[in-house]
Amino acid sequence: MTSSQTAERADAPIDTTGSEWWRTAVIYQIYPRSFSDSSGDGIGDLPGITSRLDDLRDLGVDAIWLSPFQRSPQKDAGYDVSDYCDVDPLFGTLGDFDDMLEGAHARGIRLIVDLVPNHSSDQHEWFQQALAAAPGSAERARYMFRDGKGVEGELPPNNWESVFGGPAWTRIVEADGSPGQWYLHLFDSSQPDFDWSNEEVREEFRRILRFWLDRGVDGFRVDVAHGLVKADGLPDYTPDPAAGSMGGEEANVPYWGQDGVHEVYRDWHTLLAEYDGDRALCAEAWLPTPEQTALWVRPDEMHQAFNFAYLETAWAAPALRSVIAESIAAYAAVGAPSTWVLSNHDVVRHASRLALTAENPQGHGIGPDSPGKPVPEVGLRRARAATTLMLGLPGSAYLYQGEELGLPEVIDIPGEARQDPTWFRTDGERYGRDGCRVPIPWTSDAPAYGFSPTGDSWLPQPAEWAELARDVQVGDADSTLSLYRSLIAARRARGLGAGTLEWVEGLGTDVVAFRNGSVTVVGNTGATPVPMPTGIVIASSGPVLGNELPADTTVWLADD
Repeated sequence: MTSSQTAERADAPIDTTGSEWWRTAVIYQIYPRSFSDSSGDGIGDLPGITSRLDDLRDLGVDAIWLSPFQRSPQKDAGYDVSDYCDVDPLFGTLGDFDDMLEGAHARGIRLIVDLVPNHSSDQHEWFQQALAAAPGSAERARYMFRDGKGVEGELPPNNWESVFGGPAWTRIVEADGSPGQWYLHLFDSSQPDFDWSNEEVREEFRRILRFWLDRGVDGFRVDVAHGLVKADGLPDYTPDPAAGSMGGEEANVPYWGQDGVHEVYRDWHTLLAEYDGDRALCAEAWLPTPEQTALWVRPDEMHQAFNFAYLETAWAAPALRSVIAESIAAYAAVGAPSTWVLSNHDVVRHASRLALTAENPQGHGIGPDSPGKPVPEVGLRRARAATTLMLGLPGSAYLYQGEELGLPEVIDIPGEARQDPTWFRTDGERYGRDGCRVPIPWTSDAPAYGFSPTGDSWLPQPAEWAELARDVQVGDADSTLSLYRSLIAARRARGLGAGTLEWVEGLGTDVVAFRNGSVTVVGNTGATPVPMPTGIVIASSGPVLGNELPADTTVWLADD
């Protein structure tokens, strides 16, 4: 099978007999506001997603992960939830959700929904009740309210910083007009953290889980899964300024990765097990090592955890070999698959990130004045090679909408058009995540490239995206879309997700090579061609002539 050949997948009903589908699935992340707009208001919606399900079936994915669509003031693009059991009118209705879910299931595609348990919106009914209640009340006990330090309580309870920049504490004004307590928000001030030592909070989220499970969802991606429980006493902590904002490079952070959080997920695991069809939990847990991340997927906890150590690894063979080996060993030790990922809505798209020449901590983003900006051609070639490598690995894999089109990070978004809280809370010092969230192109000559019938788009789309639109790529055997379709089809046909990795040695220090079932994967991360065996099935970029593998290229080889 060459990159121009794809295997069509017939629609099939969802298997509910206990297949543990999540072990090998290719899961496609949809960021709803940027996927497809049916209403013309410039913001993607649920009917828009439903209208594009055939495209996802043709791509060949097994499941969709849907980023937040619940009712929200949209201060942080839906990650500030005011009602966990309703659809925000911006995206549609519960009826629209049910139609989308039914349409996905009819095409053999499962649906995972985002759940945000670390914090709510400040417009949530509970938080509004807390503001109206007195210190020490049951209403305030649902959140992390604390008295301030100083003579008059004028100083925050500790020195913690928000992920979005600035202090992680905000002082309220009490009902009588006097300066009052402080509340914790690891993210924006409009996102107060729940207190997960409170049984009322735990019971409320059991209710929320059941609400969506009863509607038929196949699982949950859990936002900030490593952040729910805070260390006793809330000790001061100063993060490493060079580390990513979600703590993936640092150990012993008092608000990340606390032992008590595992009790929550054991409870959720038991709840999901009551439902047919292997409902799954996937952790967004930014932790320093694969060994620590694997603790989230022990047999009685979550089923998947994003492999952020892999995502953050440079395009360099020694580092890739190391993180792959560590990941497979760590996850296998607890009986879980590794869950590979290269891009999502919080990081610079890998078609740009892999070609950066300067440090770029997670969450900072890139913009017009960023150092070491990528060369687009280099980034795309490396991205195609990295994806070809990733989809050859055993386990599960996540794709982020638009990466199958080779979309780069959008760098030149004007300051007045940016909407990420990070941009505002750092006074423009960090560009934030808008560059990976720009609405994706469907049709090259349509308004907003087919994203919206009116041409409106909540973030500006670059002119060069006309050349990357899906309709342009569908008929092009050498396009990134055709490559993705070929990889996913061959991965399924050859059972690579359930395979076993065996390293292939002797091809040079710049080469990552391994065998998985009937396929040998060879990736050249270096700057010069290297010798390789014959028998190419799929190549990330062409042409590959003779027995030399070009720079920044990955191939799949097979004996049959």
